[in-house]
Amino acid sequence: MTARPERFASLDMFRGATIFLMIVVNTAGAGGAFNQLQHAPWIGFTLADLIYPSFLFAVGNAMSFALTRPMPEHVFLRRVFKRAALIFLLGVLMYWFPFVTHQTDGSWVAKPFADTRLTGVLQRIALCYLLGALCARYLKPSQLVMVAIGLVVAHWAILVGLSPAGEAFGRYRNAGTLLDLRVIGLNHLYKKDHGFDPEGLLGTLPATANVIAGYLTGLAIQRWGKHAATVGRLAAIGAGLVVVALLLSPMLPIGKKLWTGSFVALTVGLDLILLGAVLWLVEIRGVRVGRSFLQMLGRNPLAIYLFSELLVVVLELVHVDGKGLYTWVGLNAFQPIAPGPVGSLLCALAYTLICCAFGWVLDRKGIILKV
Repeated sequence: MTARPERFASLDMFRGATIFLMIVVNTAGAGGAFNQLQHAPWIGFTLADLIYPSFLFAVGNAMSFALTRPMPEHVFLRRVFKRAALIFLLGVLMYWFPFVTHQTDGSWVAKPFADTRLTGVLQRIALCYLLGALCARYLKPSQLVMVAIGLVVAHWAILVGLSPAGEAFGRYRNAGTLLDLRVIGLNHLYKKDHGFDPEGLLGTLPATANVIAGYLTGLAIQRWGKHAATVGRLAAIGAGLVVVALLLSPMLPIGKKLWTGSFVALTVGLDLILLGAVLWLVEIRGVRVGRSFLQMLGRNPLAIYLFSELLVVVLELVHVDGKGLYTWVGLNAFQPIAPGPVGSLLCALAYTLICCAFGWVLDRKGIILKV
């Protein structure tokens, strides 16, 4: 019988911290969030831009444990395709929810599927997981490195080679946007960017590189062990990737919404440094502060994320003084205490803790959303 790989609390905590910050960023209260808790409008980088790629990196970490277990090929393929399909479906249903819309005359009508977004956070996770898992199953680590680089280069080549002149790194006429408009259609894309979708199809290629990087990092940590040398290696590789990203940025701008190659290098580099720091604190120094809390979040990130997205939609359906309930609470409970970004952050933190409480209840009951 093959021994199960040793678990690392630091990896679970990294995933838990990522989902916590993701909810905080996504549910900023009234008053305007701090700049670092908002995504860069286009080219540029903020703390908020690091969270989503970090989650993809954590997906790869988890794969490095799951895929080491012996499994017949047909079982593997069934599980991987089923999981990807269900995550994708959950993403579509999340955007379709609550399936009705409130009219100005007070009536409710069915929300047409024809106007529902088909792309999104969970959908990209599903596609990147599928591609990453297939690559991890059939390729050696050295080959995976080349695949990750190839995906980034292919994305750059498509943007530069197939976009109209001068539009490769623009918003509305780059090759990725044109592909989304042709294949998916305007009505099924992100509504707030008028035809550009930050989770469009083409960006799946470089985003999969983040998953592969997380997978390779998980394998490396299992091989290298819980040692200071492991932390040093992670930090050195991470710093090197950050330097590469900065050197590339004049030619290949850093931008989350396009998910450029320099953005991949920067986020993987920062994730390696951060994960190395957590590894040093938790596995080597034995720090236990926040361990059980973050591990609890890391065990059920999908359920907690879905709950956070759906609950805020429900709250905003309830109108108080002409405003959605969540907005109203932010304005009337938190802004009087701390006006501006501080109050916005306090509101988001309070909401995030409610979502964490939901995760704690699931954890106590042994309910883990594994689709």
